Amino acid sequence: MTSILNLVSLWILPLIIILVLTIGLVKKVPIYEEFTKGAKGGFDVAVRIIPYLVAIIVAISMLRASGAIELLAQILAPVLVKFNIPADILPLMIVRSLSGSGALGIFSDIANSAGPDAYSTKLAAIMLGSSETTFYVLAVYFGAIGITKFRHAVIIGILADLIGIISAVLVCNLMFA
Repeated sequence: MTSILNLVSLWILPLIIILVLTIGLVKKVPIYEEFTKGAKGGFDVAVRIIPYLVAIIVAISMLRASGAIELLAQILAPVLVKFNIPADILPLMIVRSLSGSGALGIFSDIANSAGPDAYSTKLAAIMLGSSETTFYVLAVYFGAIGITKFRHAVIIGILADLIGIISAVLVCNLMFA
């Protein structure tokens, strides 16, 4: 099973790129021109989203510096143990919806302290890959195009994150516990 997953993970991205390029060639799309047009549009969006990025980064920094995330992890530790979730994973569960770089930093801390083969590192890696930075997406992308009413998107985003977290716990328990 592991060898099949390794083979798929090795070849899936190159196959997707080749597939996109092939479809573009078949449909006679000017691939390079479209790519550069998209890159230019991406740069314009990057300039417009800087205020939203600063706001998210400040909020995450305040939560981490205040110790609020660690305090919540200590409070919920008894409940997490019942579901085979190490307490050091809770900060990742909270921050992942807010910041990808913050979540990656927490994952690095988990991997460095527990080691690459530890259950908590594997769970954190699966969780990192199965959830999204919901509030970042809403703030940045919706802010970039001027959408201000995104109540339903918040609910669906949080629900998707919860499903991703639950799925990560189930998969990790099935494969590594």
